[in-house]
Amino acid sequence: MRKVRFLFTILIIIGVFWFFYGEKLKESGFQAAFSELKSDVTSLKNSPEVSSGIEKLKDGMGNLVGMVNGKLHSTSNEEQPDVNPVTKPPLATPKQAFSIHNIELGDSKTDVENQVGAPKRSSLNEYGVDWHAYHENYQNFFMVAYDEQGKVAGLYTNQDLISSKQGLKLGTAKDTVLSQLGNPLTKIQKGFVFYQMDNDEYHTFHIDHSYVTVFYDKHEDNTVTALQIISDKLEAKKKDFFGNPSSELKEGFEYQLFDLTNASRVNHHLGVLSWNDAIRETARHHSTDMAVHNYFNHTDLEGKSPFDRMAADAITFKMAGENLAAGQQSSIFAHEGLMNSLGHRENKLRPEYQELGVGVDFNSESRPYFTENYVME
Repeated sequence: MRKVRFLFTILIIIGVFWFFYGEKLKESGFQAAFSELKSDVTSLKNSPEVSSGIEKLKDGMGNLVGMVNGKLHSTSNEEQPDVNPVTKPPLATPKQAFSIHNIELGDSKTDVENQVGAPKRSSLNEYGVDWHAYHENYQNFFMVAYDEQGKVAGLYTNQDLISSKQGLKLGTAKDTVLSQLGNPLTKIQKGFVFYQMDNDEYHTFHIDHSYVTVFYDKHEDNTVTALQIISDKLEAKKKDFFGNPSSELKEGFEYQLFDLTNASRVNHHLGVLSWNDAIRETARHHSTDMAVHNYFNHTDLEGKSPFDRMAADAITFKMAGENLAAGQQSSIFAHEGLMNSLGHRENKLRPEYQELGVGVDFNSESRPYFTENYVME
């Protein structure tokens, strides 16, 4: 590894030297070219503009070398992700419009868990019930919400577990979805307020006494990338557009966003990330700061970057990145939106990253702020 870094640095130095002094070298030889280089350095070294430029160049070179080191370090992670393949269940045509992992609304929790085992995590969602996450090292990942009778009232997946009467599934084109399901909802009523639903990244349909939201991947030719199904009764429990803020919902959104990210990484043949509590605290503090002071920026009001904040909290890293989202009604909508934003998507799917901490908080109007901090140690 050290030899590779050394050779990489030497090649850059040679390339820069040849760009500026190649002609002199060809005309008059090495000694003349070196003399010209020495003269240039002597005349420029006291220039403040040059000094500033050199510092910026050093910073840029450091970042570039860090990225190359990360790529070299992570090659095995990218080519050999730390997951063993798990067989996808054969998907049957459902009785309802849609099923996920052959599970439909109204199925019992007992039947679900006889089929797939116990959940890997249960965490509160915006509907006031838990999302129960089922998967095998984030393969065959889906989430289920149950009502008071232990019946399935909500379903979600971002993996190839979708089946429908119309033949719609993961990877189906948006135009095909619309031709099969018709016009999507343009608004939803909560109390005396109508909330507009005008977003080309997803469509919500009212089908079989349920709200079916189909998410599309802009970077995969606007094809189906995820599906959420919420029963009428469960949707009616949520009186406002946002859920009721609480410490439990804050933590629920954080863990859900972490799980959704890992499920997406597995979809792209990448290793899963580890949860980091210390990074979560840094991320949560930034979400709180944005919520309290009503701003939305990677740079906080004290001028600190994400890297400054992590360093101040004694978090060490070779590479790091941050994703922000705000105003989405849940971790699911936040995640799907981030996956459709190229820079945020690149953070979620960067092979070099090893750990993730997610921090969430709410402003006085219950609007959630999401911060994801990624690191490679």
